[in-house]
Parts: sequence; structure tokens; C-alpha cells
Amino acid sequence: MEREWLFSLIPLTIGVVFLGFGVHGLRRAGALARTGVDAPARIVRHQTWRSDEGATYYHPVAAWTAQDGTACEYASRFGRGAVGSGFGVGAHVTVRYDPKAPERFVIQGWDKRAVDLLFTVLGSVLTAGTVGVLLVRLLTL
Repeated sequence: MEREWLFSLIPLTIGVVFLGFGVHGLRRAGALARTGVDAPARIVRHQTWRSDEGATYYHPVAAWTAQDGTACEYASRFGRGAVGSGFGVGAHVTVRYDPKAPERFVIQGWDKRAVDLLFTVLGSVLTAGTVGVLLVRLLTL
């Protein structure tokens, strides 16, 4: 076998990383669905992030009071290119958070499981496809 097989490590690595991010996000969403607590919140500002290509992404920062009386203020892990009317500064939203770690939360209606699902599917396809190709190459030597 020549050194060409080393190039297959690139899609394998990308696939494993995507799969890891996706599974982590889905597990986190599942844990919040089971043990999370809903709380009324308000969008207090948006954290902006500008990509190298010049696109701007907005991450709403939600503020709420936890069950134990602690004031919480955290930015969503998901950003979008535009802010809908329901998520502008001052908008009242509902967050679902982990009472043991309030920084783990979702803004209902903003955070979508579809992103985590997409990463999981793409990671699975890249990983399984690359492993399949490597097995065929090894078996046909």
C-alpha cells in the first residue's frame, strides 16, 4: 500500500470531528429536555461576530433569574445572519436551562436541534464512507 491512503485521514478526521460536535449537541439538547427548567427571559443585547468573508452573525444574549434567585445572562451558542422580530433587544422569550449549570441553556424558538442533527449526519457519512473505502483498499491488496 502506498502513501495515498494517508489522504483518506483528512475526510476521516473531519467526519469524526463533525460527528463529535453533533452528538455532543444532541446529547445536551436531550439532557435539557429531560431535566431542564423553563424560565421567562428577556433579550438584553446581541453579541456580533464577523466572519472572514464579511458576514455578520448575531447571538442573542438572554437574561433571566434562576430558581435559586441567581441572575443569569448568557449568549446563545447559535448565531444567525439576521435577527427576527421576536428576538430583538427587549423581546420576551422563554429559556430552558440546566439548574446545575445555567450557562447550558436554549432560547426556545431560536436554538434549533437541526444544526446538531446536520453535523451528526454529515459526520456519520464522512466517517463511515472513509472507513468503508479504507476497508475495501485493505481487502483488495
